[in-house]
Amino acid sequence: MKHSTAYKEMVCFPSPILQTVCTPVKHITSDIKELAHHMLDVMYATDGCGLAAPQIGETIRLVVIDVDWSSTSAKNPYVLVNPTIVTADGKDRLMPEGCLSYPGIMVGVTRPSHVICEAYNLDGECMRYEATGNLMAACLQHECDHINGITIPDHLPPLEKIEKLKEYKLAVEKGARPGDVEV
Repeated sequence: MKHSTAYKEMVCFPSPILQTVCTPVKHITSDIKELAHHMLDVMYATDGCGLAAPQIGETIRLVVIDVDWSSTSAKNPYVLVNPTIVTADGKDRLMPEGCLSYPGIMVGVTRPSHVICEAYNLDGECMRYEATGNLMAACLQHECDHINGITIPDHLPPLEKIEKLKEYKLAVEKGARPGDVEV
């Protein structure tokens, strides 16, 4: 991200688009495929492991994820069209989560440890993704939250949410950009 301007495309709090329940994709067109590839470029450029369409201003149910990529490993992207969490169970797990739309902060989010998500890939095939107790489990839930208008501070009790949003405001004032988890 340090040499990129991709962060300028990111929709950040307090934009109301982040609270929007997104519209299903009706057809996987060349425009949808192009948008998905663009989203991957933005995600990688901002050091993210997931990105939902509303985070770049598109209110459709489209998500990209790559929890395996790092500076020392190959890219392993997933594109999820109209993803739906069909199972979220298992022991609750508290994990610190960052978000490209809330630069400069981490939020402790409690989520079920096991998740099954169904979505279409760019070839129109129905896919099933299952993860337990890892970053992929959290990321699937985090990105599906985004397309349902839910963000990480929404998981906090009211007073903690207010404090975390103050922390976010200070981080942005200090220059935090999407991809920064601490300032």
